[in-house]
Amino acid sequence: MHVHPIGPFIRKEVVSGKIRPANRGTDQEDTMKKFIAAGIGAGALVALSGLAPANAAEDAAMLSVLHGVPGLTVDVYVNDELTLDDFEPGDLAGPLELAAGTYSVAITASDAADASEPVIGPVDLPLEAGGNYTAVANLDADGNPTANLFTNDVSEIAAGEGRLTVRHVAAAPAVDVLAGGEAVITGLANPDEQSLDLPAGTVEASVAAAGTTDPVLGPAPVDVAEGTLTIAYAWGSLEDDTLALAVQTVTGMHSSPDGVPAGAAGLVATNAPERVVGLWAAAAIAALSVIAIAAGAARKAVSARTER
Repeated sequence: MHVHPIGPFIRKEVVSGKIRPANRGTDQEDTMKKFIAAGIGAGALVALSGLAPANAAEDAAMLSVLHGVPGLTVDVYVNDELTLDDFEPGDLAGPLELAAGTYSVAITASDAADASEPVIGPVDLPLEAGGNYTAVANLDADGNPTANLFTNDVSEIAAGEGRLTVRHVAAAPAVDVLAGGEAVITGLANPDEQSLDLPAGTVEASVAAAGTTDPVLGPAPVDVAEGTLTIAYAWGSLEDDTLALAVQTVTGMHSSPDGVPAGAAGLVATNAPERVVGLWAAAAIAALSVIAIAAGAARKAVSARTER
């Protein structure tokens, strides 16, 4: 399998949520250790999930990941730490809130013990404070696995409009994007993108070989919501008949936005700071509850074993 380092280009798009940090550990020999580890893991999910969304625009970069390599379940490592486990083709995760800087990302087979033998990478992702990014593992035009970094365009959108961005990350020739059977984007090649600001509504979109109108993908309804960035990815392989569509959304680009742009991977996000605080408090309480339950269960298990 060929390995291609990420290209230097920067592109446009965004999202919200949290990638669940994970670490491979050794098997625990003791029942109490197992239960306590489960509780600590739940607490770590809150502790390691990054800065609160209200601070993301100033202090953190937002990184999401799309898996667009057909037939290959993978693990994703960030700075040699397992961040996404058993990541399947078509999955879209994130964003993970990260301090500004350069991060090393390696993509390995799903059964790899560590990041020492990646199938793609390692690649360096330079992330700026306040930036929104999507890293895509995909096939290049010739069908070789590669990776691309896109910068998410969260600039203001006029009232009554939404933004549609189309990205070509498939093993396929240049394509035209059709809306209602007419080409609105022409000659889009891997790994390029084009964007349009459109009146809010539903677009019947399809993808055809450049210069033709016979769809190779779609048509499919794409909702262009007001004040929202909708990104459509054409991924997979034309030759292997695995072409597919992935959609990512970002909210909060209204003419008078009420918070930090957020939302993606089909998740509904809020820009209301008070609800964000409530969600974080609830998450912390839930984590503490899991720890308490785990500790109680551990004590019962140890007691029962002692009685036997």
